[in-house]
Amino acid sequence: MSGQNVTANWLPWPLNHRLPISFDCASMKKPDPTDVAGVPEVRVLQMLQAAPELLEMVTTSTVKETTLQERLRADYIPELVRAALRLRDVRRRANEIFPDGDRLWLTGRSFEQATALEVACHKASRFPSGEPIEDLCCGIGMDTRALLARGPVLAVDSDPAMLLRNEWNQQVWYPDGLPHPLTTEQADVSKRDSTGTLLHVDPDRRVGRDRPIKRLEMYQPDLAWMEQTIESAPGGAIKIGPASNFVQKFSGCEIELVSLHGECREATVWFGSLAGEKRFRATILPTGESICGDPLEAWCPESDVGQFLFDPDPAVVRSGLLDAVGQMHNLHRLDSADEYLTGDVVPSTAFVTAFRVEAVMGNNPKELRRYLRQKPGSHYEIKCRHLKVDANQLQKKLPRGEGSPRVVFFVRVSGKARVVVCERM
Repeated sequence: MSGQNVTANWLPWPLNHRLPISFDCASMKKPDPTDVAGVPEVRVLQMLQAAPELLEMVTTSTVKETTLQERLRADYIPELVRAALRLRDVRRRANEIFPDGDRLWLTGRSFEQATALEVACHKASRFPSGEPIEDLCCGIGMDTRALLARGPVLAVDSDPAMLLRNEWNQQVWYPDGLPHPLTTEQADVSKRDSTGTLLHVDPDRRVGRDRPIKRLEMYQPDLAWMEQTIESAPGGAIKIGPASNFVQKFSGCEIELVSLHGECREATVWFGSLAGEKRFRATILPTGESICGDPLEAWCPESDVGQFLFDPDPAVVRSGLLDAVGQMHNLHRLDSADEYLTGDVVPSTAFVTAFRVEAVMGNNPKELRRYLRQKPGSHYEIKCRHLKVDANQLQKKLPRGEGSPRVVFFVRVSGKARVVVCERM
């Protein structure tokens, strides 16, 4: 890889060394206590890379899984077979989401926590071109990939096997050579000194759990480390969960909520030289439309339901910039405690999704069914934010016919529960 400088002194042999498949794995079962933690997994990874025919067999085989394992274990060590099967499974999932997903080096957990490419590229675009960047808790390297387009990157992770996956993934993404130098370092980022370099940080949001943690105090590294880093580093970005308890946690920083195809994917804490002037920002991808502001600086008046109902993008809602969007596009809120907007003109923006209002009625299931019997729709979509509605049960009771699909909103209008029947624009 051109321009690459990899600190790989912890590896047991060169990366391009092809291992015999009959390699004795006894040391992997009982590693020497002086070995660096994680080296056995590195060995398995290198053996797997040296056996492309094994990956080909597990990928293309049509026999039963148990039969396949029996056949493979006649020629390969069990650890290698298990690793190949796990990689095959996660690659199949990744191939639907990541570019070249069927060739990446992944684990199930690292795949689930990896940044979407569009989001990674958006973040990287805010880093100045040509300056060195440290990608801390780098994982499989999706953010590393995007940051390499901006400048030289030092990728840091406590897991040497993850660093190896990161390096190999960059080879997949940049087959003709890296645009800037990449260096890797195995280290606990909470014990490093990163005072002089721009940072991108992706803390562990699961910490041994199956689902992401919402409390920043339980991240690894935790909130205290983040606050210290923000004070000491010249600038950077910290990736946190969009549902995390970030409100009033990061004084002097900008928190950007990023959505992709209508799903709020990430909250990014921008600090130091990379922070904007406003406290919050909402960005919609892939359009790139973005709005920044302070939730307390805008006010959107309330009104009755107009000709159109607008469902705001979740990034707008989570950033607290709903009133700012409404004010920008001359829209009104239905209620101060509900996030839907309304108006008589459809604005040209990705911040909201528009629905044409067909009927407004009280929150009465019988009244709703009676209305829909006049022209039953072929399909119904139920939307509600704060009113308690059993959407599954309601779906079963609504009349079906050949009419156009409908969207049924359960909303508050000036404090009163209402049902609004709409057609999606």
